[in-house]
Amino acid sequence: MKIYIDHAATTPCDKQVVEAMIPYFTDAFGNADSQHFFGRETAKAVADARQSIAQNIGCKPNELYFTASGTESDNWALKGVALRRKSKGNHVIVSCIEHHAVLSSAQWLEKQGFKVTYLPVDSQGIVQPAELEKVIDDQTILVSVMYVNNEVGTIQPIAELAQIAHKHGAVFHSDCVQAMPYINVDVNQLGADLVSFSAHKFYGPKGVGALYIKNGLKIDKLVCGGGQERSQRGGTSNTPAIVGMAKALEIAKAEMQQNNQHIQVLCNHFVERVEKEIPFVRYNGNKQRCVPSIANFSFEFVEGEGILMLMDFNGIAVSSGSACSSGSLDPSHVLLAMGVPIEVSHGSIRFSFGKHNTMEEVDYTVDKLKETIARLREMSPLFNAKTGGTYNV
Repeated sequence: MKIYIDHAATTPCDKQVVEAMIPYFTDAFGNADSQHFFGRETAKAVADARQSIAQNIGCKPNELYFTASGTESDNWALKGVALRRKSKGNHVIVSCIEHHAVLSSAQWLEKQGFKVTYLPVDSQGIVQPAELEKVIDDQTILVSVMYVNNEVGTIQPIAELAQIAHKHGAVFHSDCVQAMPYINVDVNQLGADLVSFSAHKFYGPKGVGALYIKNGLKIDKLVCGGGQERSQRGGTSNTPAIVGMAKALEIAKAEMQQNNQHIQVLCNHFVERVEKEIPFVRYNGNKQRCVPSIANFSFEFVEGEGILMLMDFNGIAVSSGSACSSGSLDPSHVLLAMGVPIEVSHGSIRFSFGKHNTMEEVDYTVDKLKETIARLREMSPLFNAKTGGTYNV
């Protein structure tokens, strides 16, 4: 049996999406910027996809720019805004639990002479608006806070944060990559000036993302070299992926309520069993203010790498945190920001469920997880010192 419980890392491409993409690999293969029939045919497909996505996120088609990933979109948003607006100020604010695409961009800006403030979160991983009010000033040009955290699934008060940023004359960006397909992302309701997202998080293809840029906001280019995307982002349009992204979002919106209900039942059952049947475990996040798909647990006295290895041996795919930093042995910056002790954070695992998971898979996963944790704790000097080597404490 092979079980996939790592949907926050990526999702399987929906078969309907693949079918929609296939013609643009073979028959309708033209470059969307070519002026002949082959180009016009694919240009129309790109335009139709842009129209569809724009309608689904509440923006105008000319406010939507296609990129190669959510990471590129985040980089473009932060660097593009900061470099264009540096004459107005040099202060950038990001939350301390952002994806590394935002954090690394913020660190790059620091090297260019910008001042960056990292907003703290509470013990449940939520940014409090009052914290933003404390640090924003007349030199602040950009605020960036993700909608949904990719490690613990917490939902941030984006509309309130955007309102504070605008009150002080700052631009507001939100990484909404993890919000889809669980939350209806409407840029007007959020009040964000820029929004990043990526198709492979909502059962679309990998290698395509988008950045919403509110009309009237000018930002510097990140990728130069061509006149694509209304001369704002160079590179031949990835027509098949763009078509697939539009189809995936269309399906995600139509299935959202049904899928969320299914996933919530699975995740609730998983969390309930883990907390009841495995001692010395800590749930990380906020159970009320989170997407239905993510459950992050810290298992005391064991290392996350060991859990991953044994779960993988049993045919179960889970994650120790963000897939983009899975090669790092450093403790999760998200959990440390939430106040999780370093030694506890090292034993943390993210379980992220999807629409194809079943209750049978959930129960099998918990059963194997119990065996895994027990086996690792048998070899743990710390566990033996605390409990005498038994769960009956």
